Parts: sequence; structure tokens; C-alpha cells
Amino acid sequence: MEVAFPNELLVALREEPDGFRQKVLIYTLGKLYELGQISGGFAAQILGCDLWEFYRLLSENGFAVIDYPESDWTTERDAQDWERLAP
Repeated sequence: MEVAFPNELLVALREEPDGFRQKVLIYTLGKLYELGQISGGFAAQILGCDLWEFYRLLSENGFAVIDYPESDWTTERDAQDWERLAP
């Protein structure tokens, strides 16, 4: 699939075509991963990198690599508080 962007966008963003294409792909795969529509392994395969590199790219571009529901964070916090109070 091919997506075309006007050259004016690249000029305004001061981006080279290949670098911008890579960013768009990372953001697209990152969002699909975040929504649970694709796996990290599949996204890494599309990017041509390993899973850890994909996670690094996600982190660098503002995506959460691990996304716990609020209830899980609360459980983790409570467990840590309990451990600190135990003799």
C-alpha cells in the first residue's frame, strides 16, 4: 500500500521522505499495537527489526510498551505497601 504526502508537508516538517515514511509507519504500527489489533512481534516483522527494537521505537515515540489497567496498578501498589510494612 502506498500513501502519498505533499512535498509541502515534508518541507514544513523539515523531513526527508524516507525518514518521514519510517515515522508514519512506526506511529501507525504503534497505534495498532496500543489498540491490541496487532502483536508486537508482527509489528517488528513489518518494520524489519526484532521485538526489543520495536519496543524501543515505541518508547522513543511516546507509546506505552506495557499498558496495565488502573486496577492492576492499584493491586501492585498495595502489594508493595504491604511488603514494606511486613517485619
